[in-house]
Amino acid sequence: MSFGMVAIPVRLYLATESSSKVSFNLLCPEHKARIKNKRWCPEGDHEVAWGDVVKGYEYEKGSFVELTDEDLEKVPLHSSKAIDIAGFIEDSELPGELYYQSAYYLEPEKSAAKPYALLKETLEKTERVAIAKFALRDRERLVSVRSHDGSLVMNTLHWPDEIRSTEELELPDDVKVSPAELKMAENLVGMMAMKFEPEEFKDEYKKAVMEVVEAKIEKRQVIEAPEPEAETTVVDLMSALKASVEKAKKGETARGRESRGGHESLATAKKTTAREKSARKKAS
Repeated sequence: MSFGMVAIPVRLYLATESSSKVSFNLLCPEHKARIKNKRWCPEGDHEVAWGDVVKGYEYEKGSFVELTDEDLEKVPLHSSKAIDIAGFIEDSELPGELYYQSAYYLEPEKSAAKPYALLKETLEKTERVAIAKFALRDRERLVSVRSHDGSLVMNTLHWPDEIRSTEELELPDDVKVSPAELKMAENLVGMMAMKFEPEEFKDEYKKAVMEVVEAKIEKRQVIEAPEPEAETTVVDLMSALKASVEKAKKGETARGRESRGGHESLATAKKTTAREKSARKKAS
């Protein structure tokens, strides 16, 4: 990674992992056996082992040029070898809700400890985010680099032409909101205001699915999801807002927060041991 004439040798590590995803197998409905996916060559009418598969680019219909890993290493892009920072922007300039993809931790080589710390502290002091391009997994990506929890974190970003326009959405443009409705909504938001504590939330889906799986294995009745709480019918928006405010006042919203559970946050996660650190799979 480099900015100006400062070079910082770094390693990339995935910053996130999916631990709650439930995996299902595809089965034959008759024999209840797992279905196998085979790599099949229609030209030679035979199966191709995964280790024998090669990459190819279709430059015209039915015609391919083969590309090896060595060929891709020679791609004439500076970004294939370095995270070359193009500049620094204010955090508010980057609409993360649209652009952010995967997150990676950047770990400095021992010889780069000082420039790494310099960049991290500079980003913190200026409250800016670095923008760069970087070739990762067979494609060039737009990335951002920011300081987080004592380290530098790189996020891959969508390219601008990958962001869909809102022009095709049927958005209201002539709806009038009264001052009284706006004031009531502001009061409700204020009563429901909270600090984001990631550990308060957890994914309940995997646990619920496993309860269904265990019930079917044991051939007992599957516990059905509870009926949703009956909602009070309201005749207009103002009535709905008033009812919501009253509900918040009774503390029902706070009890609902407690029932969401939690997961380990980055702020409270245990420090990675040296052995675990060395076993981490590098991203590139």
